[in-house]
Amino acid sequence: MQVPARADDSKTDGLTITPVLLCGGSGTRLWPLSRKSAPKQFSSLTGETSLFQASVMRMKDQGFAAPLIVTNADFRFVVAEQLAKTGTDPSAILIEPEGRNTAPAVLAAALWLENTDPEMLMLVAPTDHVIPDAAAFRAAVRIGATAAANGKLVTFGITPTRAESGYGYLELGEAPDVTSERTVDLVRFVEKPAPARARKMLRTGNYLWNAGIFLFTPKTILAAYRKHAAQLIAPVQAAVEQSRTDLRFQRLAHKSWCEIDPVSIDFAVMEHAENIVVVPFSGGWSDLGDWQSVWRESAKDDRGVAVSGPAMALDCDNTLLRSEDDAVEIVGIGLRNIVAVAMRDAVLVTDTSQAQNVKTAVSELKKRRARQAVSFSRDHRPWGWFESLATGERFQVKRIVVHPGAALSLQSHQHRAEHWVVVEGTAKVTVDGKVTTVQENQSVYVPRGAVHRLENPGNAPMVLIEIQTGSYLGEDDITRYEDNYARADG
Repeated sequence: MQVPARADDSKTDGLTITPVLLCGGSGTRLWPLSRKSAPKQFSSLTGETSLFQASVMRMKDQGFAAPLIVTNADFRFVVAEQLAKTGTDPSAILIEPEGRNTAPAVLAAALWLENTDPEMLMLVAPTDHVIPDAAAFRAAVRIGATAAANGKLVTFGITPTRAESGYGYLELGEAPDVTSERTVDLVRFVEKPAPARARKMLRTGNYLWNAGIFLFTPKTILAAYRKHAAQLIAPVQAAVEQSRTDLRFQRLAHKSWCEIDPVSIDFAVMEHAENIVVVPFSGGWSDLGDWQSVWRESAKDDRGVAVSGPAMALDCDNTLLRSEDDAVEIVGIGLRNIVAVAMRDAVLVTDTSQAQNVKTAVSELKKRRARQAVSFSRDHRPWGWFESLATGERFQVKRIVVHPGAALSLQSHQHRAEHWVVVEGTAKVTVDGKVTTVQENQSVYVPRGAVHRLENPGNAPMVLIEIQTGSYLGEDDITRYEDNYARADG
């Protein structure tokens, strides 16, 4: 495989590039692992790190500035936590009050960066893609850097390896040559084709997959918005100008942001722009858009079987078996072209050819109001996480894990009492002003209406079992008086 030259991987011809990382999607085609409450970019699908962390590390190199993150309010703390694990200090984390697709998100980032330098380069990339060869990708970015600095809108096209009908395409003015180290003129964007047309496009040779990755200056992209999507400028600019600092985040103004119509940057701007050029890339790429693509990117045996977690395959071919819970063993016998994904609260079994229809299944689960459609049994919080172990009409049992040095908010509940039993570590407990240290195998009672707080003063995770009793056990039965993470009541 030939990829752009990378002899000088430490600089970008004197041009500094700011990565703009988008991480707000829900990834429902990878249900049950990816759900609205914790989408696929924060999961470890093909390696030890999450897709988001891999995206951050891919652009952590000389010639690249600190990243600008655009994410949803629900994911702000997991973003901060995963950034910290990579040793990355972002230039800013912009918080969208609600998801509005990619066009408003990119526009907000461009307006934010324009205040620093309208001529800087900004590399806009989703954070739920797999690009195995990071050095080759950075080399491709350098090829596009000069064109972007000279006023072009640069996009990246992937050399197709099959007639894929699940991707959009880029039609080029000529057959691409990835060894030429130059950009190619774009003829047009092509929507996801039917299978027969995809096969014809593959044979033609002048089509690339649309990776949805862009490189340009704030000045260039803002000019394109003013020409092709002027209706977005005023509300997005108001949301940026009226944004407020909240801990380590910058919250875009809610009222202005929610007036914006959801639209993709492809549809709003790129499909209408005339100054677009393409950098062909053949260094490997996948958007992990469904479980079949995860199977393709996974390590497989000589019969095409990929297993992950406590999973076993007997006499199987071209199959993915994946257990996401140490307590759930999955066994496949005599399977052909099957994806089976097991979690504690949900199991997916599908023929690989039907993997795209998982999104439809999730929609049906939502109609049935199944909690598993959008939420996990394990719920992450800025201080740690909890999971429900058992529930009844008037009780619930949870396991709660609190990070070292972290603290829950000072709070009370109107409808429930709580019993806490510490099973690992030491807890500092405040109940109606009285502070108590609770060791392993000790317990404490929190009456209904008591103002209380739980803290972990130690240097290791603290684990406790919580037993809730009462007439209403919902998570919105919380009144907060103090909170280290500036969250509102409920």
